[in-house]
Amino acid sequence: MNETPVIQLRGLRKRFGAVTAVDGVDLTIRPGEVVALLGPNGAGKTTTVDLLLGLATPTEGDARLFGTDPRSAVVDGRVGAMLQGGALLPDVTVREAVALVAAAHRRPMPVAEALRRARCEDIATRRVSKLSGGQLQRARFAVAVVSDPDLLVLDEPTAAMDVEARHVFWSSMREFTDAGRTVVFATHYLDEADTFADRIVILRDGRVVADGTPAAVKATAATRTVRFAGIAEDRHVALRGLPGVVGLEARHDAVTLRTDRSDDTLRALLTAFPEAHDLQVVASTMDDAFLAITADRTATTTTSTSTTETEGVLA
Repeated sequence: MNETPVIQLRGLRKRFGAVTAVDGVDLTIRPGEVVALLGPNGAGKTTTVDLLLGLATPTEGDARLFGTDPRSAVVDGRVGAMLQGGALLPDVTVREAVALVAAAHRRPMPVAEALRRARCEDIATRRVSKLSGGQLQRARFAVAVVSDPDLLVLDEPTAAMDVEARHVFWSSMREFTDAGRTVVFATHYLDEADTFADRIVILRDGRVVADGTPAAVKATAATRTVRFAGIAEDRHVALRGLPGVVGLEARHDAVTLRTDRSDDTLRALLTAFPEAHDLQVVASTMDDAFLAITADRTATTTTSTSTTETEGVLA
C-alpha cells in the first residue's frame, strides 16, 4: 500500500495585506479518502484549495501533492479540479471542450467515457454558452475527470444544481470514488458532506477547528432534539425549566426542545406534562454540529487525529 500522502499541507499561511485568509493549516490526506472541506463564508476554503493546487503561492508553509510540488502533479495528469471560477470556451460544444482538455494530457480517458461519467451524453453537442447553471457544472465535472486523475478537487461542485441534478452528480461521483480515487470537495450543503464524505474538515478564520468522521463531528454538538405536541401555548414557558433544556421553539401545538440531557428531559416532560404526545427524539445533525463548532470562538487551533469516534475531532 502506498503510504505517501496524496495531500500534505504544513504550516500553510496566506496573507492578503492585513488579511490572513489561511492561518497555519496542517492537513494530511491519504489515498482513497473522500474529504469534505466545510466552513462559513470567509473561512478560507477556496484559498486553501487554490494553495493545494498551486494556483496561489503560500506566504508561509508548503503544499505537496503525491510527495511533490502541486504543479508537477497537475502537469502529470494526476489531479483533476472543478473550481468555481473555472470557465469553458463559450462557443464550443461540451464534447469539444472535454476533447480540448483531454488533448493536453498524456494519458486521458476516452472523451466518451468522461462524458458518460459526468452524465453529459445528453448535452454533448450543445454549446457551452447555451447550458443552464446545473448543466455547466456537469460539463465542468467531465473536464475535471477526463485526465483520469488520482485526485479530484471540487469547489462547490453542486452549486446551481437542483435536487435531482445533485442526486445524479453524486451517483456519478460514486463511480469515481469506488475505484479508490481520492476526492476533496468544499461545499455549503452539509447533507452532502454527511452523506458522501469519509472525513470532514471544518475551517474557521483560516484554521482547522474540527477534523473527523461525520459521526464524530456530529457528536461534538452534544445535544438532541425532542419534538412533541399536546401542550397548551400558555404552558410553553414552563418547558424551559425542564432538566437539560438549552433551547425551545414552539409553533401552535408543536414544540421542539434542544437538550443536552435527553433522558432527563423526557422523564421530567412526561411527569409534568402527561398530555404530551407524538414524541420524537432526534440526534444532532450536521447543521447542529457545524453551528456549534464554527460559533465556538475559544476552540484551539492545533489539529489532531483520532482513533476513536469522538477523540480528536475538535482541533
